[in-house]
Amino acid sequence: MKHFNPETKTFKVFSALQSGKALTASQASKLGVKNLSAEITRIRQHGFAVYTNSRKAGNGVQVTEYVIGKPSRKLVALGYKAQAMGITL
Repeated sequence: MKHFNPETKTFKVFSALQSGKALTASQASKLGVKNLSAEITRIRQHGFAVYTNSRKAGNGVQVTEYVIGKPSRKLVALGYKAQAMGITL
């Protein structure tokens, strides 16, 4: 995991996602992460496809889960289009 400093919260979140399981804000708080969406944004900015899923928990509360996955063809195509337009870094 050469992309993130092992001493950061981003590394903790990335490691949890790499394990293949979904991560919720409640689970992230146990890792010391208060703002999970900010960490997810940082991971996405490093080029990883992190998907957001919403579901209802057993108690009826809406829960947002994050999972890391393979980017869709559409997402890759958009990246190439942005690059061709000079929008990317």
